[in-house]
Amino acid sequence: MRLFKNRKVIVWLLLMIATLVSWKLGTDHGLFVDDRRIAAFGVMGIAFIKVHFVGADFMEVREAPLLLRLWFAAWVVITLSVVIGIYMWA
Repeated sequence: MRLFKNRKVIVWLLLMIATLVSWKLGTDHGLFVDDRRIAAFGVMGIAFIKVHFVGADFMEVREAPLLLRLWFAAWVVITLSVVIGIYMWA
C-alpha cells in the first residue's frame, strides 16, 4: 500500500471523486439538491477546488515561493467569484 502514501495519488483519487460528484450534481438535480442554482454553484465550486489542487500538486505551485502561492490562491478565488457573479447576473 505504498501507493497511497504518495500525495499525488491521493490528490488524483480525490479529483476523480470530485469529478463524479460534480457530474452527478449536473445531471441529476433531484438526488443531492433540488435547486438548479445550488447545483450549479456546487459544480463551479468543485471545479475551482480541482483547479487549486491541480495547480498546487501537479504544477508544483505548492513548492513555489510564498508570493506566487498567494497570487495563485487569489486568482482561483477571484475567478470563481467572477464566474458565479456572471452566472447570477445572466
